[in-house]
Amino acid sequence: QLQLVESGGGLVQPGGSLRLSCAASGFTLDYYVIGWFRQAPGKEREGVSCISSSDGSTYYADSVKGRFTISRDNAKNTVHLQMNSLKPEDTAVYYCAAGPSVQAVCVRGKYDGWGSGTQVTVSS
Repeated sequence: QLQLVESGGGLVQPGGSLRLSCAASGFTLDYYVIGWFRQAPGKEREGVSCISSSDGSTYYADSVKGRFTISRDNAKNTVHLQMNSLKPEDTAVYYCAAGPSVQAVCVRGKYDGWGSGTQVTVSS
């Protein structure tokens, strides 16, 4: 069973930054594609950013391109999501997920293991 724990969420003002972390237990993250998804109240869960297990290629949703950066820290078995220039519309619960796919595909059905989420609120 793939166990993931997210951390780093919180309340931030518009234009601020947060760094989310996704830590794995019981398995090695660098063998899996890792994705960050988010779900705002009343909305579908959407893929935000994903990173492949092979060549480190990445995917970003159009809404976060240029503002968010996904990265792996294999030594710490962790994946980070650096979020800059945050906007109120980024407010959501953010989930990390792991899947067996090689490519950075941010499709929910491609992921087997999910964390319980961390709340990000962007508000003045």
